[in-house]
Amino acid sequence: MRFVRFEEDGARIGAVKGKGIVDLVTSGSRWTTIREVVDGGAAVLDEVREIVERTEPQRALGGLRLLAPIERPGKYLAIGMNYAKHLEEADKLGVKRSQHQTWFNKQVTCISGPYDDIYPGVTEKLDYEVELGAVVGRRAKGVSEADAPAYVFGYFVANDVSARDWQFHTPTFTMGKSFDTHGPIGPWIVTADEVRDPHALRLRAWVNGELRQDNNTSQMIHNLWKQIAYLSTAFTLEPGDLIATGTPEGVGVGIEPQRFLQAGDVVRCEVEGIGAIENRIAG
Repeated sequence: MRFVRFEEDGARIGAVKGKGIVDLVTSGSRWTTIREVVDGGAAVLDEVREIVERTEPQRALGGLRLLAPIERPGKYLAIGMNYAKHLEEADKLGVKRSQHQTWFNKQVTCISGPYDDIYPGVTEKLDYEVELGAVVGRRAKGVSEADAPAYVFGYFVANDVSARDWQFHTPTFTMGKSFDTHGPIGPWIVTADEVRDPHALRLRAWVNGELRQDNNTSQMIHNLWKQIAYLSTAFTLEPGDLIATGTPEGVGVGIEPQRFLQAGDVVRCEVEGIGAIENRIAG
């Protein structure tokens, strides 16, 4: 299934069916938020699937404003330098390599919708990063790589928008990764059962129609299962937490000469089998 949140007299939740949306609340669902569906696990998914199968879409997908496909999560965690060629870009910028996975927080207040405008704020070096995102589906602590797939609820497209001049204010990157509106995600959450292999997906980013990033999740240095195992060794992952799995080469800061985003630019991020988000840089 593909879960969405959309705006209609406030935020509502639904499931994509064909070219339309089944409004889960008006169709008899007992759950009014995506977080409740995630928390409910397989049993709730089965009930929702039955509702969707017997219900015709009440709204056209194209006629609605889609919101970020999950209500504010507890954590939004992102891994840095997780593709070899992007790591080489970081080398040129003097970013020190780590022997371990490199993680930072995107503060959850940065999260915005799949087609919302991005506001630069005070940064003069605004950048884009297409990434495969994952939603944690079960409480995870001390999870092994082998068991990690069972802890993923679903997947989404993420743009890890980055204020490069603020990113290095702190060694954790968090300041430059968390400006308001710098976390567009969506357009929906595709449940894990519909993604045969999250490590075999093409991901691309365009700026004003120009292809800037083009790689495959098979090229991750640390795949998602290793990421979940590593994180859950230190602390508990909870249902609804978000993970951004890393970006490939081609970001603006890594191009020679560097090419940062400007007002009016449009960034499109796409992950094969998941979907695409598109955001305009506000003036």
